[in-house]
Amino acid sequence: MIEELIPAPASAVHAFHDCDSAVGDLFPEEAAAVARALPKRRQEYAVVRMCARRAMSALGFAAVALVTGERGAPRWPAGLVGSMTHCAGYRAAVVGRASDYRGLGIDAEPNAPLDDEVLEFVSSPRERARLRALAASVPEVCWDRLLFSAKESVFKVWYPLTGRELDFGDADVRIDPEAGTFTADVGLPDDGPDGEHLKVLEGRWLCRDGLVVTAVTLRRG
Repeated sequence: MIEELIPAPASAVHAFHDCDSAVGDLFPEEAAAVARALPKRRQEYAVVRMCARRAMSALGFAAVALVTGERGAPRWPAGLVGSMTHCAGYRAAVVGRASDYRGLGIDAEPNAPLDDEVLEFVSSPRERARLRALAASVPEVCWDRLLFSAKESVFKVWYPLTGRELDFGDADVRIDPEAGTFTADVGLPDDGPDGEHLKVLEGRWLCRDGLVVTAVTLRRG
């Protein structure tokens, strides 16, 4: 699924099922990071890293430990940018050469509605009005969940480039139901090294097999 949203030269790998051997393939520092986690958490942590290393291999990069840094973002080896995501029934990773991409962000979620309290926290009244209109025209897509996923993908691109956190209210997301795209207007001052290019971020989305998947691709040039 994810490869449909981020085409070559990026490399994307996904998995719909966990693999028992993935936990045993963790690097020591990765295994230490989830040593006290529940088995389910260790499985998803391991499988998404298995996907990432396969994606890296397709670009000619050797397998390395992918530990997390601040805000849980994975630390990619020099020369790579990438993103990982996991939810029930799906794990995915995408990587690209830093010479081709400034940033990549992906997110996957179940195609299920958000709780009302969560929706109010992650969206603005203006966004909720747009969601109601979308739901009236295409009810089979949980647009509130898609909005949440789109913001997650935006944040995964924004933070590594700026070193600044985004609140959910800092990005106003407009979804195009026909084109399968979305646009995020970020309402923060431009004070990062690439901030002047990050006021508007565009992405793509897909809803299939009980999942919503989103991606933001920031190409160079």
